Amino acid sequence: MVMALSESEVETLLAQVEAEFGDRHVKIREFLRRRFAQVRPWLRSGQLFSDARQLLLGAYFTHEYSLEAAALFNPSIVPHPDQSDVAPGSLRFTLSLRATGEGHISSITFRTGYLDDQGAITIHAPTRYSLEPAQVPSASYEKPVFARKLAELGLAGDFTRQALEGLGDAFTLEQLQAVLAHNQEQTGVARKILALAESNYEVRFDPDTRLSERVLFPVTPSQRNGIEDARFVLFTNEDGTRTYYATYTAYDGTLILPQFIETLDFLHFKFITLNGPAARNKGMALFPRKVNGLYAMLGRQDYENIYVIFSDHLHFWDTATLVVKPKFPWEFIQMGNCGSPIETDAGWLVLSHGVGPMRKYCIGAFLLDRDDPTRVLGRLREPLIRPTENEREGYVPNVVYSCGSLVHGKLLVIPFAMSDYATTFATVPVADVLAAME
Repeated sequence: MVMALSESEVETLLAQVEAEFGDRHVKIREFLRRRFAQVRPWLRSGQLFSDARQLLLGAYFTHEYSLEAAALFNPSIVPHPDQSDVAPGSLRFTLSLRATGEGHISSITFRTGYLDDQGAITIHAPTRYSLEPAQVPSASYEKPVFARKLAELGLAGDFTRQALEGLGDAFTLEQLQAVLAHNQEQTGVARKILALAESNYEVRFDPDTRLSERVLFPVTPSQRNGIEDARFVLFTNEDGTRTYYATYTAYDGTLILPQFIETLDFLHFKFITLNGPAARNKGMALFPRKVNGLYAMLGRQDYENIYVIFSDHLHFWDTATLVVKPKFPWEFIQMGNCGSPIETDAGWLVLSHGVGPMRKYCIGAFLLDRDDPTRVLGRLREPLIRPTENEREGYVPNVVYSCGSLVHGKLLVIPFAMSDYATTFATVPVADVLAAME
């Protein structure tokens, strides 16, 4: 019907759209052009469109979505990549949050803030805009890693081998699509290979955007119902360089899958699938450095206990060792981590969540040996944080939950969710937490 409109009708309707929505969005015309580009393959080949009709078609395939309408919760906190002009003893930080809107669809949004030398917390006011990133078309895949992922998925047959032989050691999605298009007999396998490639993708935000404007919204089939509970950590590589990683839960409405995000600057993000029998369940959390030459991860394998997993490659996780299981009444039903371990002189400090009667979530802590994280040195008998009257009502009542904390000076800084609808902070001296362990 839009195609049947006269050009003057198109221009009148577009003017109405811009008058009503232009001030609500940054660079709305650029967005509508991108939306039209997504629609273009479904329109008649060779057909020409005026700029106004392109924009109007883009508007007809767009609707506003309130990302944080239902909840803004399950935070993790890491040092901001830019620490310039920060006073001595202070820290600029980045806070990631799970934002939930209509249809219980979750995405990742961000806030920035400031910790002064006394531990006082300031959250910077967010802007009123939200922006989606552009997909990076030149993103490439390493053939040995991609082949290993295919083998993990049971797709290491002759067709796969022949397809990979037609590719270089590094290849793009377009090159993979071209190779697969030559064989029409294995369409089912080809679709699965493409699905893996499309689930390992890269996006980039405009450098002019503020961090609070950037939104990581679900785009792949495995994420269609949400990107949940990102656990960000600042990882120190063996050469001294640092990278931000985050594990998150991809939810398609039925299945949950642990996945991975990598970024250096919170502008360019890589989304990576995790593979191997130990990459399962919710709540995987990466240690902030290698341990004894191996990557290390916390995770659950059975919905109840906490395990440590080691690997020689960030994408593949095979064998898990049970380290902590429910012991105290407030965690009898289930345990899980509340983010990546924090390295202290005493050991790896891990915040945990425990589920008790009436499905009440509390936050506790335990300590792992720095050289052997499968060895538990101590744990709290009572929770650090338990739901109060402020957390009795909300999106999910009786829940306090965190996806990552940090140590600032002598203070443990814990951002946490209140009944899965809002976020607040708690601070406590690290020495007090360690002294209370048994």
